[in-house]
Amino acid sequence: MFHWRKNKKTIDLLKITAPISGAVLALKQVPDPAFAGGHMGMGVAIEPMEGKVYAPFDGKIVHVMDKSKHAVIIEHKSGIQILVHVGIETVSLKGNGFTLYVENGTKVNQGQLLLEFDISAIQAAGLSVISPVIVPDGLECVDHVEIHDIQKPKGSDEPIMTVHLNS
Repeated sequence: MFHWRKNKKTIDLLKITAPISGAVLALKQVPDPAFAGGHMGMGVAIEPMEGKVYAPFDGKIVHVMDKSKHAVIIEHKSGIQILVHVGIETVSLKGNGFTLYVENGTKVNQGQLLLEFDISAIQAAGLSVISPVIVPDGLECVDHVEIHDIQKPKGSDEPIMTVHLNS
């Protein structure tokens, strides 16, 4: 939904598409207490069907884990940020099994490939591939986050949550 104010286009909400194809899970199903308890922010988790992360909306990469390549934060022009964290404790792999295609400051389009990861390598290391997709706590522009049906597997073009902005 768009509103026009003072000749400036603003949004009231932003639908977040699945950055990873797979089964969408409730955050409480993440095998990490910080994510499962919502301490990092609101969101969902995805059990990947393929090892690819796509931009869930047009925006800019504001943070990349350069050495470990396991997580990115994407920012929409409204100020909404999304953290995509591939797997649990995958920082310990030090980038092995990950290929990063973006860096800090990269402008991205919805559906653009951001990184690839090797599901088998992560599992062989004894780590979970369940991947949290989080709206980080502390974003002043966010009023609330609406989670969509978490039982249905999602493709990378289907919405998994809607972020409602403060007026």
